[in-house]
Amino acid sequence: MENQPVNLILAARAAFSQAAALIVQYSFSILGAVILLVAGWILSGVLSRWAYEGLSRIHGIDETLARFFENLLHYSILIFVFVAVLAQFGIQTASIVAALGAAGLAIGLALQGTLQNIAAGIMLLVLRPLRVGEYIETANVEGRILEIGLFATEMKTADGLYLMAPNSTLWNTPIKNHSREINRRQQLSVAVGNDVDIDIVTQAILELVRSDERVQKNPPSRVYSDDLTADKTVLMIEYWAKTREWSETRHAMIERLRRGLAAKGIMLK
Repeated sequence: MENQPVNLILAARAAFSQAAALIVQYSFSILGAVILLVAGWILSGVLSRWAYEGLSRIHGIDETLARFFENLLHYSILIFVFVAVLAQFGIQTASIVAALGAAGLAIGLALQGTLQNIAAGIMLLVLRPLRVGEYIETANVEGRILEIGLFATEMKTADGLYLMAPNSTLWNTPIKNHSREINRRQQLSVAVGNDVDIDIVTQAILELVRSDERVQKNPPSRVYSDDLTADKTVLMIEYWAKTREWSETRHAMIERLRRGLAAKGIMLK
């Protein structure tokens, strides 16, 4: 009992000496780790910001894609810094890298569909078969593009419905873009009796079509026989107009032909 205070003092001194030795031993490692963390954080921020600004200045690079590569570079540098910090303390990083690789492979297999959407999103943003504001049509979906993300594309249908399509769905099917070209061909058909002079009807239709200022002079408008039955001939009308005026031009042309042909005494079947 008399030696108990002495033993406690000796144990405390031993613990203090051991702690001091550990601090001295790892002080440089801790200092180096702190420097690496601070420098890595600053470097990742600077380089990723430069990457974003550089990509943003390239014509045709979407902002979403630029942000994706910015974040990819940022977190890649941070992972490298984390591995370097572990090496400062003598930890074998080879096994950690192998474990991270195995975990990445497992996650990749589990999220295979999601990764396909990301890959498809990158391809859509790079090759740009569709852009925000354009009206597109595929085998499965149709609508005007609201936003192109890395996972899915947001659209609005012609009847005002919100639609979200996975990017892989768009990438793996042919895309018909209704808005990409400046001009677009329109087709209308009319049927007249076989007792009328087709040349007169054709000339009357061409005059009515060309009287609309929205109709392009080149390529020229044309009218030709498209079908024939026992009592009528079907004429196909083709003309070109601005894509942005497609609907209003078509609707106005139908009314123009109906009124104009009736005024000329040409009755439609």
